Amino acid sequence: MRLDFIRDLYERSGPYASVYLETSRNTEDAATVVELRWRQTRELLEEYGAPGDVADRMGDLITDPGAAAPGRAVFASADTLFTEPLPMPPRREIARWSPLPHVTPLLAQRGEQAPHILVLADHAGSDVIVVARGQRRELVVRADDWPIQKTGQGGWSQPRYEREVEETWRRNAAATAEVVSKEAAAAEAEVIVVGGDPRSRHMILERLGPDAAARAVAAAHGSRAPGAMPGAYLHDVESALSAWLRRRQADLVDEHRRGPSVAGLAETARVLREARAERVLMADDPSSTATLWIGPEGTHLSADRDELREWGVADPVEERADAAIARAAAVTEAELWFVPSLDVPDRIGATLRY
Repeated sequence: MRLDFIRDLYERSGPYASVYLETSRNTEDAATVVELRWRQTRELLEEYGAPGDVADRMGDLITDPGAAAPGRAVFASADTLFTEPLPMPPRREIARWSPLPHVTPLLAQRGEQAPHILVLADHAGSDVIVVARGQRRELVVRADDWPIQKTGQGGWSQPRYEREVEETWRRNAAATAEVVSKEAAAAEAEVIVVGGDPRSRHMILERLGPDAAARAVAAAHGSRAPGAMPGAYLHDVESALSAWLRRRQADLVDEHRRGPSVAGLAETARVLREARAERVLMADDPSSTATLWIGPEGTHLSADRDELREWGVADPVEERADAAIARAAAVTEAELWFVPSLDVPDRIGATLRY
């Protein structure tokens, strides 16, 4: 994933408070429970040395009913406040006061958000949803709305009527395929999930342009009917996105194996310091206690304190390695990917730009 969305965090100096908290409000006493969780978290932050005004700003956001979400990640320094709602409660609740924001749990839970297109089709047209670059757009496509239904009645004119109906279906499918192909190119969509009426779905899939067709999968479920339950279709969507992610992770590991690349924490830190890393691959390991030495700039990181001093950092500070890696990746515009298996030292490595 690209880390543009957190780059502003590093434009101000730390230290930073980092909080991950369950904030769901789906019960009658939920607001009270959130207040209690926050009170306990705030006490921990203050024990660790976080100033009261930093905690106040975080608390105002976390306890705001208008900011309700199943979970929330919040990062704050003396002059920075960043938050992102979590679609599920955090895997573990965290309170931390440290030189850098502890963003890795957010990145791991956020996952890679592949640009994708969702299509629900029937004979009357299609609903098309484009999800890309943090935005969601909804389109309705319909070329013709009459005739769309075969009645089985009509006497001698019935064959002609049925031909007209099928022609309407084809025009609507062609219109949808054209829109989806165009939107897929503009959004650089990695996955296109086509669901709905089986006949319409088939006609759309066979009319997609070559690039879009290569990224399209048929969903077994989905309906445009009013009141239709979306659960099964959304499960199909999640399955398609998960399958794409597994393929992408495997491709990245193969790319790292072919090179040019480096492996291990010290070497990964070095190429990030030199702004030569194209992609960083690392394991999602919440139990990791690895550290690096850092300085005030995003590219100030090293496994060797004296080496960092040679680079002009007067007073290096020890910090979590994953926090230092994330900052360096963000400021050097390197991608960061979590992969389930990377058989290299420290379970971290990077492919190189040059």
